[in-house]
Amino acid sequence: MTKTYLLTGATGFVGHHVFQRLCDQGARIRLVVRTGKAMDLAKLPNVESIVQTDDLFAESQRWWEQACEGIDTIIHIAWYVEPGKYLTAPANLDCLAGTLVMAKAAAVAGVRRFVGIGTCFEYDLSKGALSTDTPLRPQMPYGAAKAASFLALNACLPALSVEFSWCRIFFLYGEGEDSRRLVSHIRERLSKGQVAELTAGEQQRDYLDVKDAAQMIVDVVNSDVTGPVNICSGFAPTVRELAEKIADEYGRRDLLKFGARAPNQVDPPCILGIKSDANLK
Repeated sequence: MTKTYLLTGATGFVGHHVFQRLCDQGARIRLVVRTGKAMDLAKLPNVESIVQTDDLFAESQRWWEQACEGIDTIIHIAWYVEPGKYLTAPANLDCLAGTLVMAKAAAVAGVRRFVGIGTCFEYDLSKGALSTDTPLRPQMPYGAAKAASFLALNACLPALSVEFSWCRIFFLYGEGEDSRRLVSHIRERLSKGQVAELTAGEQQRDYLDVKDAAQMIVDVVNSDVTGPVNICSGFAPTVRELAEKIADEYGRRDLLKFGARAPNQVDPPCILGIKSDANLK
């Protein structure tokens, strides 16, 4: 019998690309989407059904039990991620609570595997190079809510006979990126011949194309790996080097104005992911 995957967040930045990778492999997919966003998706041959909701994080356990009927694997990507707000937003608590309700319902419904999406912000960022063995020490509500989700699900789901894996995403860029994020902001400014005002750009960050990240997530989904997995490039150029590489595509390094913005004094100097690919079977 063909597996059916339940996917949340398919209309978002990461979820859209995960959805495309699943479609490429011919997967049978049930989508949970916000009411009114399903029209185009419903026409795709891989979509088994669409479940609409005004707020998936406010739904009851019984609602989720019905949504999960006949599902083999859940891929839970939806979360509150509005740029400039999500790191400290109280909505992170709603996402945490709703995720736990969903997971409990999944176990009741007989779901075999649950794959959730975490973040590098769960880690103690002062360590610089971050592996899945790095201690968790989130400093903001977003990272704290994600870490709490991981700890609860990692302890409870296996005891309920549900395989559990947690994909910790680092820094992403690419198709569909919000214009308020760094890479898309630089591209937008340079494409218009406008100056991009940046910090000195000395901080090192592990950036990865969202399409590559989506494939890595799908690889985890289709594996028997359990526990945390880093979704990262394994390299951490400086923001300055990243910006200059983008500018070279336009031949306009002259439009990069480094030092025009004050640095964030609590920003870690380096965030580098140690890849977990070797753990995939």
